[in-house]
Amino acid sequence: MKERFYPFENEPLPYDYSALEPFIDTETMHYHHDKHLQTYVDNLNNALADSDELKKMSLEQMLTDIESLPEAKRAAVRNNGGGVFNHTFYFDGLGKDGKREPHGELATAIEKAFGGFAAFCEKFKKAALGIFGSGYAWLVKSGDVLEIATTANQNTPHVDGLTPILCLDVWEHAYYLKNKNLRGAYIDNWFNAVDWSKIEKRFALSK
Repeated sequence: MKERFYPFENEPLPYDYSALEPFIDTETMHYHHDKHLQTYVDNLNNALADSDELKKMSLEQMLTDIESLPEAKRAAVRNNGGGVFNHTFYFDGLGKDGKREPHGELATAIEKAFGGFAAFCEKFKKAALGIFGSGYAWLVKSGDVLEIATTANQNTPHVDGLTPILCLDVWEHAYYLKNKNLRGAYIDNWFNAVDWSKIEKRFALSK
């Protein structure tokens, strides 16, 4: 994603709200993007409004170097800045007409790290189901190696020096309207909405 600076904006989805049907429903996309993400954007802007120093930093810089920020701002940046990054990264990785499986160098890297795409999907789903409460499952790069990671609440992989490639939101607001308490059904549907052509571009840029 491009670097973003204060004041942050809730940019429009790169596809129609209904584009991910029947896998992710239109009503959820409206609430998730227009309400939940907008709240994080507003809260982050409010938290940074009186800090000329932090206004000069990109969102990714703040999340990576969070311990260097003024102590009074760390929680707001972690929670709301993380909410902005995580949600935007999640939405941008989805699409209607993209590839449904990785190809090329990313497919080769997944084969090397996990034993193939099917094995990756199984391990990724297990990790996402294992998150207690709210959080995210990630495909990340640790150095040159692909790994599966999880974060709680609105934490991001940046603080651990990991490069995010793919993000799955497992907060209940991401799936409850359609799937109720069935997180596993949501995850299965989500795999059908991932645009792997976008994920391949992220992987290429991470080198």
